[in-house]
Amino acid sequence: MTDLMDFDEVLTKYDPVMGMEVHVELATETKMFSASSAHFGADPNTNVDPVSLGLPGALPVVNEKGVEWAIKIGLALNCSIAESSRFARKNYFYPDQPKNYQISQYDEPIAYDGYLDVVLDDGETWRIEIERAHMEEDTAKLTHLGGADGRISGATSSLVDANRAGVPLIEIVTKPIEGAGERAPEVARAYVSALRDLVKALGVSDARMDQGSMRVDSNLSLRPVGTVEFGTRTETKNINSIKSVEQAVRYEMMRQAAVLEAGGTIDQETRHYQETDGSTSKGRPKETAEDYRYFNDPDLPPVIAPREWVEEIRATLPELPWVRKARIQEEWQLSDAEMRDLVNAGALDLIIQTVEEGTTPDEARSWWVSYLSQKAKEADTELDALAVTPAHVARVVALIKEGKLTNKLGRQAIDGVLAGEGDVDEVVAKRGLEVMQDDGAIEKAVDEALAANPDVVEKIKAGNAKAGGAIVGAVMKATRGKADPATVNKLIAQKCK
Repeated sequence: MTDLMDFDEVLTKYDPVMGMEVHVELATETKMFSASSAHFGADPNTNVDPVSLGLPGALPVVNEKGVEWAIKIGLALNCSIAESSRFARKNYFYPDQPKNYQISQYDEPIAYDGYLDVVLDDGETWRIEIERAHMEEDTAKLTHLGGADGRISGATSSLVDANRAGVPLIEIVTKPIEGAGERAPEVARAYVSALRDLVKALGVSDARMDQGSMRVDSNLSLRPVGTVEFGTRTETKNINSIKSVEQAVRYEMMRQAAVLEAGGTIDQETRHYQETDGSTSKGRPKETAEDYRYFNDPDLPPVIAPREWVEEIRATLPELPWVRKARIQEEWQLSDAEMRDLVNAGALDLIIQTVEEGTTPDEARSWWVSYLSQKAKEADTELDALAVTPAHVARVVALIKEGKLTNKLGRQAIDGVLAGEGDVDEVVAKRGLEVMQDDGAIEKAVDEALAANPDVVEKIKAGNAKAGGAIVGAVMKATRGKADPATVNKLIAQKCK
């Protein structure tokens, strides 16, 4: 079992220094250097071609849309955009790299020297300095067999799927994040969350961490309190949820502190995050830039980004998430605490989209923050990863307003959508959920409930209106929740005068 130092004790002795590397897959139609489809979810090794398979003689051609979107991300991150940048070959030998090198950018990235301001849980703003945002191609996907959750730890063999090889990728690298102290895990989480919101708002990626279209590598080192020299860092690879980013940083702080306190040394290495318990495990020794033997790719010319083109792209930037959040908070008259709750729940964008589909903010909030958040928790997934859309929620709200569904039936309709039974109207039809329109059938159910509960009837007649709830419950049970509650209450009142 790995020794860990108590988190509070870590802070009395060591100062954490972080660096975040976030890989964002671009949602282009085709790959970065070839015409193969870049779409997610195809059968293994079907979205491939000579370029992405690294076959001899195959030559890459740059995807212009990928360059445009890289510039868009750089501008949104307040970066300088290079008028001329170059692609390089990053050489390493690993099963996920068919060519045994990756086309990336090294000393001439397309975007550099930016920043992103993120808001912490208490409202404090923390500026994250961005060193670079560069273009590259993604690697193939490895599926490890025999380990837990498809991860390499404990695996006995691995399968390679080259569909992802060559998909356009932007790697966003921060400068060292110093001085966060006890808030380092929170700062890491807030940064990745803000970055995910940003790229989604730009429309350049779906940023689905559960599908690998946004992945985080978290670098962490410790130095004794009061010193300035950085310690040896570890890099926890391919973290795929916002919560896991925070947990990985916290765990590495406690693990490294325990090693140092025992007189050991920290190995410069990659580590694998374990979703099961929030721990990290040893990977491989971490290379330096020299080990990759970067050199300019002779098959690709420099990427030229004229100022006029950059300014045209700048003009297409949408309302950025933090600007929209401030506007929405004012328009909806939300307190800072209410807004933070929506953001932390990952619900804000979903609520906004649901309002755009025709609901009120309160109606949208009531569904996403209560019922659907509970469903996401039960499924152990992010709220936006649920198989239900703002349009689905808006349709349920509309049917409730029309009197065709009750709230209870609406939840059943959403359950059907989540179960893959179709859209809302299809689920309502298949499950027979629509509110009963037959007043005679409802009246019959009310009469039977009253006859079966004479003591409750006497209480109602004596002026105890709350006692009617038992009759309403009996009627709803008899009609499988499809009786209109207003009609039921009206009939009870008439019959118990």
